[in-house]
Amino acid sequence: MKIGVVLALIILFSFTSCQSSEEDYLPVDQVILENVFGTNINLNSTFNYQNTSIPTYIRFSETGNTIDNQKATLGRILFYDKQLSVDNSIACASCHQQENAFGDTAIASIGVNGITVRHSMRLVNTGFQEGNNYFWNERVNSLERQVTDPIKDHLEMGFSGENAAPNFDDLLSKLSQIDYYQVLFNHVYGDQMVTEERLQESLAQFVLSIQSFDSKYDEGLSLAGTPGQPFPNYNMSENRGKFLFTTLPQNGGAGCISCHAPPEFAIKDNIHNNGIIATIADPSIFDHNNTRAPTLRDLENPAGNLNGPLMHNGSLNSLLEMVEHYNHIDMTDQQLLDPLLFQGLGPNGPIGQQLNLSAADKQALVNFLKTLTGNDIYTNVKWSNPFIQP
Repeated sequence: MKIGVVLALIILFSFTSCQSSEEDYLPVDQVILENVFGTNINLNSTFNYQNTSIPTYIRFSETGNTIDNQKATLGRILFYDKQLSVDNSIACASCHQQENAFGDTAIASIGVNGITVRHSMRLVNTGFQEGNNYFWNERVNSLERQVTDPIKDHLEMGFSGENAAPNFDDLLSKLSQIDYYQVLFNHVYGDQMVTEERLQESLAQFVLSIQSFDSKYDEGLSLAGTPGQPFPNYNMSENRGKFLFTTLPQNGGAGCISCHAPPEFAIKDNIHNNGIIATIADPSIFDHNNTRAPTLRDLENPAGNLNGPLMHNGSLNSLLEMVEHYNHIDMTDQQLLDPLLFQGLGPNGPIGQQLNLSAADKQALVNFLKTLTGNDIYTNVKWSNPFIQP
């Protein structure tokens, strides 16, 4: 009897000891990740980047089932990692900040070898636009190329191969020697190989996941059931602004819808220059080839502050300045101006758009644009910096 009791106690002690040690035990891979990310990254329990609630009225979407949670998680880490620059000082997130709808409040963003030649676009709703061209001048035709071009840019992140600088292969070698990337790539792709295609895919999937559809406009559209009716959650000025935005000039509106069609408010495909032509570096040097623009959603943050200066050269500093620009298009030194912005022909050639908006109508348009701001994008942890902060 005593022997049985002793054996029972031994078995019980062994069982509880094993339980305790298993609770304290962490696999080597997770320890490596916790050293860098704390509790922010758990590969066995990722955030949901796929199957998110995209409203049924959204027409253009590159997301859908193309996003994989594991790959978007890897993309999030790459997006915030300064190791992707030659001197470990700049990450994608340095120029595309979550608190500014993934834009930059500076006119020109700071790179490792200088400043950017154009203002950094907000990345909100990048996957919800017509067409597949990216950058202000539409110089690449896929998001996968877009996400790595700044890394290869000599001014921005520096892996250019120019002037004896490291090239992109040097970056791949650099990342492959970092222990947490060995863990991540093995977990996501089944081996530790760090390739350009994998960087492009995972970064693109993270950027595609960044979306904003919880604005006052979205609420109003849901309540009204149709975009043409006054929104019950809008005041009189906001509804007036919505009418002006969506109505052509010949019918008493401002015609903004011709280039920025709701509900995405992304710029339409095959649009030409909008009349802002100066470069950041020199107002007397012209840059006429800017035909792509970010969505008009989240121009401001919920506090009412601009998420960054407007246009490719950051030359406009308020929504009212933007409305004023389109109210009166100056034809001086214009090339490639979109025909939609012509008023007509005069004795000396085309005449720029003259909307003759009243002060109240200009403010109504501003008030309407403010209703396109969401909330979740600014605070959702799944789009935040995963690295442990010093």
